[in-house]
Amino acid sequence: MNTATPAPGPLAGLRVIEMGSLLAGPFAGQLLGDFGAEVIKVEPPGQGDPMRVWGQHRPQGHSLWFPIIARNKKSVTLNLRLPEGQQLARELLSTADVLVENFRPGTLEGWGLGPDTLQQLNPGLVMLRVSGYGQTGPYRDRAGFGSIGEAVGGLRALTGEPGRPPVRVGVTIGDMLAGTLGALGTMMALYSRTTSGRGQVVDVALYEAVLTYMESLIPEFALAGQIRERSGSTLPGIAPSNIYPALGPDGQPGEWVVIGANADTVFRRLCAEMGRPELSDHPDYRGHEARGLHMNELDELIAAWTATLPADELVTRLGQAGVPASRVYSAREMLQDPHFAARGNIVRLHHEQLGSFPMQGVVPRLSETPGAVRSLGPQLGQHNQDVYGGLLGHTAGQLAAFQEQGVI
Repeated sequence: MNTATPAPGPLAGLRVIEMGSLLAGPFAGQLLGDFGAEVIKVEPPGQGDPMRVWGQHRPQGHSLWFPIIARNKKSVTLNLRLPEGQQLARELLSTADVLVENFRPGTLEGWGLGPDTLQQLNPGLVMLRVSGYGQTGPYRDRAGFGSIGEAVGGLRALTGEPGRPPVRVGVTIGDMLAGTLGALGTMMALYSRTTSGRGQVVDVALYEAVLTYMESLIPEFALAGQIRERSGSTLPGIAPSNIYPALGPDGQPGEWVVIGANADTVFRRLCAEMGRPELSDHPDYRGHEARGLHMNELDELIAAWTATLPADELVTRLGQAGVPASRVYSAREMLQDPHFAARGNIVRLHHEQLGSFPMQGVVPRLSETPGAVRSLGPQLGQHNQDVYGGLLGHTAGQLAAFQEQGVI
């Protein structure tokens, strides 16, 4: 359990108003909050962000996802569809450095909260706008979730086994890629503001975020006439780099080990450890291109060897030989692993209903001004008084009237 008071972080003093819901925008807000920004999350009165009830497992009715995606944030309720709510939003944004939003393009403009209006009100405001297809172009008005971004951006076409339908990665990777690039773009815009004095719009489309990570997919087709296809647990032409069978602690099959030995020197070490040093000089396996052409045969040779060894012994031996290898981790292995513990990869905070609440820590690591997890996701509207009363100066009577009118 973390008991020490965390350092404020390098973004201390930065105020972020998060109007996004679900994942892409809020993930950008999480990253900024991890490094000390004051993130004020604006949620509709009543149910709040749907993330409060999302997730497969909800012990005692509590989401296990929302405390992570909303960590280090404050929560206020605000009905942006009402004129009074829009006016409160303008008051709040006049104090802010950053607005994060992931509504459909045009939604903020319809509420009188578009860039032209807000940058007149607050010329230094940086607006991060995350949407399915971006703020411009013929598809701008289409709805788009992360799954659609993964499809349009090329990831789904590459994920799965050859000859079988595309599958999804086991996490909502499209949203999180967009959130990560959104946070990066926000910091670039803030850095630019230090010399220009002006904010700007950071436009992140979900499909573009995915496309950014598609390596050489485009020129492979445009210049070589090749469309990259699904290749299961391998990458075309990269060998050996695959998942291989191993024995469990009981001596029975069922464990899996990932081995990456596709560099010439590393492949030589692997062959020596296998007791087959001659393979490294075999014409079929000597050099990167040859191994790629004979990937299937090479993987069969390696799998025949790994299948005879316990997974832990295999990983230890390969590690000592300088060959990258690891078991395939689940949450169980992460919580038990001494390296995770030594680097503080899992942090624990107290949850009022669930007790000790473990979650992934902050990345990246900064040597002088590290980030920290200071609080779990807040209760809906927990900071209405602090923000609307303390920050904006509204009286208790005004807040009561706002609540009665459904504004907050």
